[in-house]
Amino acid sequence: MAMSEKPIMVVGIDDSEHSFYALEWALDHFFAPYAPNYPFKILIVHAKPSPTSVVGLAGPGAADVLPYVDADLKKIAARVVEKAKEICLAKSVNDVMVEVMEGDARNVLCEVVDKHHASMLVVGNHGYGAIKRAVLGSVSDYCAHHAHCSVMIVKKPKIKH
Repeated sequence: MAMSEKPIMVVGIDDSEHSFYALEWALDHFFAPYAPNYPFKILIVHAKPSPTSVVGLAGPGAADVLPYVDADLKKIAARVVEKAKEICLAKSVNDVMVEVMEGDARNVLCEVVDKHHASMLVVGNHGYGAIKRAVLGSVSDYCAHHAHCSVMIVKKPKIKH
């Protein structure tokens, strides 16, 4: 890495409030206090599921719905990216790189970290219990064990009544 290059921070986002909270947290703690001399370049990554992973192999007729599912997934991805860009602009962070890649979020985030030689990966935490996490799999858990960089898992505080 050349001396003038800043390390890259990858922030993984999906359409959950937890991932947007993680993005805001990263911006508040690593970007806003240092404006305009940010310590990182930020790369926001959204992993768009493949239509077949959403539909599965549901037999006859499944192929007919794939284009509609794909169109919906693209709309969701565009909405997620747009919201992330709005959050960055609201925090006066304008130099933002964004990538949308198709695939499982766990693999996509680890691949992007390797591709860009990222120094840090930031992900949100959905706060699933042990059973739900075991069934669904945890993106943050997977990345903490497999990403080739430091991983920050940002938890959204629970509101106590």
